[in-house]
Amino acid sequence: MRKSLLTLMLLTLSLSVLAQKKPANCFQKMEAAFKERGAYTIADEMHRNVIISFFEGDNDVMCVNGKVRVENGKISSVFLQYSDATYELMDVKFYNQNKQNPGISNGISEMIYTADGQKLKVVFIEQLRPKKKQFQQAVIPDDL
Repeated sequence: MRKSLLTLMLLTLSLSVLAQKKPANCFQKMEAAFKERGAYTIADEMHRNVIISFFEGDNDVMCVNGKVRVENGKISSVFLQYSDATYELMDVKFYNQNKQNPGISNGISEMIYTADGQKLKVVFIEQLRPKKKQFQQAVIPDDL
């Protein structure tokens, strides 16, 4: 009796914790995919299809399309894309926590800080490695 009551209490507690868990934001979804699958090397060039994640508060993230220039493995300029498909240079000084141009690791930039207090990361979404192939399950005939 005590074991079943204890089990019921633990199950109820577990379900309530899971119900309170917030859904993943746009950056967390991408970060999980990059951790699982990895990324190709980021070349020194203009990357025209990146996602820029702006961090606002504890769990608030806004993701927008953009493009960035990479030079010597570091991000040197960031452009934000507007709804009419035009780009505008982010005309504000930005840097990493060491006050240098931000680097890139596994397809995602390190945290970028701007002179006006914004925090962002650049995700090189086209450099995400493909999902691993899955085996085809065999179908066993019923009349064996």
